[in-house]
Amino acid sequence: MISSPVAWPGLKNLIRQIGTFDGAHAYAGSWANQLETVTQAMVVIALVLAVAKLGGELAVRLRQPPVLGELLAGVLLGNLGLFGITAVEPLKHSEPLAVLAEIGAVLLLFEVGVESDLFQLLAVGWSSLLVATLGVVAPMGLGYWASAWMMPDASWMTHLFVGGTLTATSVGITARVLKDLGKSTTREARIVLGAAVADDVMGLVVMAVVSGLAAAAGTGHGTPDGEGAGLIVAKAVGFLAFALLAGRFWSQRAFGWAARMQVPGALIASCICFCFAMATLASLAGLAPIVGAFCAGVVLDEVHYKPFVDRGERKVEELLQPITALVVPVFFVLMGLRVDLRGFAEPKVLALAGLVTLVAVIGKQVCGLGVLEKDVDRLVVGIGMIPRGEVGLIFASLGTTVLVGGLPVVSGQVFSALVMMVLLTTLVTPPMLKAAFARRAT
Repeated sequence: MISSPVAWPGLKNLIRQIGTFDGAHAYAGSWANQLETVTQAMVVIALVLAVAKLGGELAVRLRQPPVLGELLAGVLLGNLGLFGITAVEPLKHSEPLAVLAEIGAVLLLFEVGVESDLFQLLAVGWSSLLVATLGVVAPMGLGYWASAWMMPDASWMTHLFVGGTLTATSVGITARVLKDLGKSTTREARIVLGAAVADDVMGLVVMAVVSGLAAAAGTGHGTPDGEGAGLIVAKAVGFLAFALLAGRFWSQRAFGWAARMQVPGALIASCICFCFAMATLASLAGLAPIVGAFCAGVVLDEVHYKPFVDRGERKVEELLQPITALVVPVFFVLMGLRVDLRGFAEPKVLALAGLVTLVAVIGKQVCGLGVLEKDVDRLVVGIGMIPRGEVGLIFASLGTTVLVGGLPVVSGQVFSALVMMVLLTTLVTPPMLKAAFARRAT
């Protein structure tokens, strides 16, 4: 909550004059407090949405992904204190903003799942599958090493979160860059996009396992042993398998029943309820809610809600778009808000950001070794896998909420370094990819 409530004496006096008995006065005072809370929430959300859209617009005009502008807008807003402006500092700890951002992250992964086809994921091809596997294993190993080398006194869980943040390629950013270059139909593009979707899924499996290990370590029972870790891995993989199989059956039955409803908005309401239900099940299983949200999106097939479409309603992707356009940018702005640029005045933090970015780039170049076809430019494939984005930021954000020994697994300085890595990998990919295609053309 914002620490300094807005004072509305005139409104309070008006409310006091409404009642003529003691109970009415007590109710009026409570109502005034609620109005102040609601007013604060509306002001905070309006400010963040405006900043997000202005930042996104600027990024689009510079031919960059909107997420980049939203992140940078958050960084700028969160560091106005460097210029003596401290009015927005409470935003970093605003409960309404934090809740909206978490909902935005859940809906973002649900949308990613909806746009992914389960059968296409299972048939990405051997090259895409190998590229994705190498693109998860190599960055995670290199990220763990870089973290352990730069922070030898930190917990192994911290190193694991740093490595995990580097695993998932942002399929949205990659697709946008390839489309802008007019190369989205090339064989390299097909391999990269198939691999990017597959390593998003692998990244979520890694997140499920790591969050389970962190939750077990944070219960006070110490670090899980080999058997305990094996059980956590089995639970994470088991939940994903259960969600994909049982969730598909449940969604078909649930949407078949919902199709009987004639009330407007029944389809999108059913989708969001299904998403939140799966996210809650993941949370109850000790996993990140976004894992359940992604599974909910993946198992939701168009045939499940075909009766809605047949009677003239829009597809789920179209119905989700205006909702996610509002709430998802809040998540990215909040991630930027939590970046403290003063931390980069310390050489170790700056060095960590630089080293993590370097291994993030190098780790994805290993992907090229997974290409089996001839006459495919492995350098283009490796560069196309570089940008990090949504899943990486969510992974890093999750680390700041997991406590081990009373301290967050991912500290504020480490989080700032990881956000900087996401920004830099997003910035360097378009010019590098353009140069790689141009090199091939000559």
